[in-house]
Amino acid sequence: MAQAQKGDKVKIDYTGTLEDGTVFDSTLEGDECEHDACDTDECDDGDCGCGCESGPMELTIGSGEFFPQIEDALVGMAPGEKKSVTIVAEDAFGDYDETKVFTVPRSDVPADLNPEIGDQLVLANEEDEEIGVTVTGVSDDSITFDANHPLAGEDLTFQLELVEIL
Repeated sequence: MAQAQKGDKVKIDYTGTLEDGTVFDSTLEGDECEHDACDTDECDDGDCGCGCESGPMELTIGSGEFFPQIEDALVGMAPGEKKSVTIVAEDAFGDYDETKVFTVPRSDVPADLNPEIGDQLVLANEEDEEIGVTVTGVSDDSITFDANHPLAGEDLTFQLELVEIL
């Protein structure tokens, strides 16, 4: 039976979980993804980027389309074969960085902005550089933002299945 090699275009199914078993990403229908963006109407079009789309993912092994550890693990696999790969936080989305958490006075944000804890926003600085943040605190006087990736500090485990070599 054929085995996947670097440069092959393949279809894979996977489920990504955190250490506590929470599913954060999956190509399999029925796996419950707990990404906040999946609760929006935008997710209905299958192109929301929330990480909960269903159906096998197509990628070219070695092209850098997915985590390198995943692409490397696919080399030598045959269709139907399954494998588990864990990517440590440092190699995934980095360690959690407390310096990326900051608080701003309410007077520094637009008056019509009424964020709630958990909201994901894009802020711009004086140089118009954009940064994605999650609201982690709200008071009458200030708003606290976290600019870490939502999966920063998390080890990620992927259950992979090579579906097809194209």
